[in-house]
Amino acid sequence: MKISNETKVGILTIVGLTILILGFNFLKGKDLFKKSKKIYAVFKDLGSLSKSNEVKINGYVIGTVYSLKAKDENLSGIVATISLSQEVNIPIDSKAMISSPLVGASFIVIEKGKAVEFLSPGDTLMTVVDVGILDDVKAQLTPTLTKVRSTLDSLNNIFGSINGILNSEARGNLQQTLANLNKASSSLNGMLDNQTGALAKTLKNAEALTGKLLSNTDDISATIKNAKITSEKLAALELKPTIDSLNAMIGSLKNTAAKINSKDGTIGALLNDKTLYKKLTDAILSAEILMDDLRKNPKRYVNLSIFGKKDKNGPITSPAIKDSIPK
Repeated sequence: MKISNETKVGILTIVGLTILILGFNFLKGKDLFKKSKKIYAVFKDLGSLSKSNEVKINGYVIGTVYSLKAKDENLSGIVATISLSQEVNIPIDSKAMISSPLVGASFIVIEKGKAVEFLSPGDTLMTVVDVGILDDVKAQLTPTLTKVRSTLDSLNNIFGSINGILNSEARGNLQQTLANLNKASSSLNGMLDNQTGALAKTLKNAEALTGKLLSNTDDISATIKNAKITSEKLAALELKPTIDSLNAMIGSLKNTAAKINSKDGTIGALLNDKTLYKKLTDAILSAEILMDDLRKNPKRYVNLSIFGKKDKNGPITSPAIKDSIPK
């Protein structure tokens, strides 16, 4: 019997559709040739959970989400049907939660309880809300964001008040101040320039001075050594006898000065007695007058014929006026 081409095409189409359906369900975690156990969990919010997402215990995949449907018309809950692909014992006090990682699809996590009785097919798991990383971060950032908003509002009010206070002249002064600061910053940058700045030149001079000091280390060491030797010699000198001699000499000088100041001594009398001083002055004046009279009138004191007739001039009573030392 010869099969027509149309029949062959129909058979191939049916086989292809069957393979496509089986492959699609396999990829979704459904095995049409194996009857799996199903349990249920009711969630108030699915988040990003969808069909065929994984179900895990301790990080190990034990099944998939078979279906999702509303519990009632008011959407008081959403029933997730879990198809178990592994034979595992789940305690009846276990809890299911939806975990939403930062990367990847959401999945259901079952936290095993401690009961000795296990869930049977058709039983319903208790559910809890998982506070994921994003929810935790959001909970911590919300108060901070509130404070930031409040701070921004305060800053807006402050800046508004400042704008109201600053008139055009004050704003001009502020701009001038900023310009001066800009110039000062430019000057500072020039001073700190690595090549031409004053600081760079100072550092170069310091480096040159340090180099010279390093090159003269031997001379400096010799100078320090000589200073040390000199100080040791000074320390070795017997200074106490010298100081005692100086003290004795100072005492003698004090005694001599006391005697000079005393009226009992000859020098003291000469220095302190005005009567003696006046007499000495008169004697010196009389001697000067006598010498001048002897020089001008020698005949009065020597009566010799060789001088001619007797000088009848009277004696002088005061020293003669002189502009030079008499010969």
